[in-house]
Amino acid sequence: MIKFEAVNKRFPNGTTAVNDLNLEMADGEITVLVGSSGCGKTTTLRMINRMVEPTSGTIHVGGKDVLTQDAAQLRRSIGYVIQQSGLFPHRTVLDNIATVPLLLGWGRKKARARAAELLQTVGLQADAGKRYPHQLSGGQQQRVGVARALAADPPVLLMDEPFGAVDPVVRTQLQDELLRLQQELGKTIVFVTHDIDEAVRLGDRIAVFRTGGHLVQCASPAELLARPADSFVADFLGAERGLKLLSLSTLADVPQGPLPEGGRWELALDEARAPLGWRDKDADAAGDLLPVRPLRDGDSLLSALNESVASPAGLVARIDAKGALTGVTSREDIHHHAGTAHAAARVVA
Repeated sequence: MIKFEAVNKRFPNGTTAVNDLNLEMADGEITVLVGSSGCGKTTTLRMINRMVEPTSGTIHVGGKDVLTQDAAQLRRSIGYVIQQSGLFPHRTVLDNIATVPLLLGWGRKKARARAAELLQTVGLQADAGKRYPHQLSGGQQQRVGVARALAADPPVLLMDEPFGAVDPVVRTQLQDELLRLQQELGKTIVFVTHDIDEAVRLGDRIAVFRTGGHLVQCASPAELLARPADSFVADFLGAERGLKLLSLSTLADVPQGPLPEGGRWELALDEARAPLGWRDKDADAAGDLLPVRPLRDGDSLLSALNESVASPAGLVARIDAKGALTGVTSREDIHHHAGTAHAAARVVA
């Protein structure tokens, strides 16, 4: 566990970056720090590995006060990922990943073997290890940055807006990769972002800061969206926080059935019963299929709501893990479950 007790950070020019912070970050969870620029979230992150020293208060990592530990050793025991990956341009990818193990005294053979293992863990091909950072895309460089942070198997991983410099599609892929890695590795992760959608998608708990380094609320995504502590948090979450709440509920409990008979639209399937598109049975001639985006049980109610609106039939095609059609769900059933999920979240929160 990471624990802040009455922590303050004031800079020599009089600026208060963090004000009387009391916060606990649970083992094996992703705690996301959010807020506008200058609210103290990055300063809070950097105090954990003593890249910034607190003015007062105590910070414990794994039960140990960080100020009683050697700063260099502390940093080598904590993974750290930044926005631009921070890779050494003159070193190969494999040697970049092996940096911390080598600093910890590992033999070169062992360190490089660990680096090669991590390439696969973060979704990169083995031959990427021979390349230099400038030969990789931005998303690949960020994956290398994550691999380097994990190289010595640290229990804590600090991530300072790690996906902020890549395009939206790559960003989503990197978020997926982080969630997969977290399920596999179970690290204690502190993640800084200014993007509330990213925070809701990744965080087990979200800590919202306002200017002056004040922690306003720390809660699970569902609680935060359903019951913001005050108008500041509500405004920060945005007018669409109800829709964001639907992104946390899945289709699993929403009923499905066969495609209704006698309707105008039929669903074209391939030989494996994978949906290909919607066909208008009333058309004089066979026209192009209209797009279909089939969903699985694990997809969100928000995705289902969007698909039900886009579907000409007002139906969502449901598929199993192999992509075969299992049934369809009506727009009405999705709306009903969306309302139920929203009401339940407000009661539980």
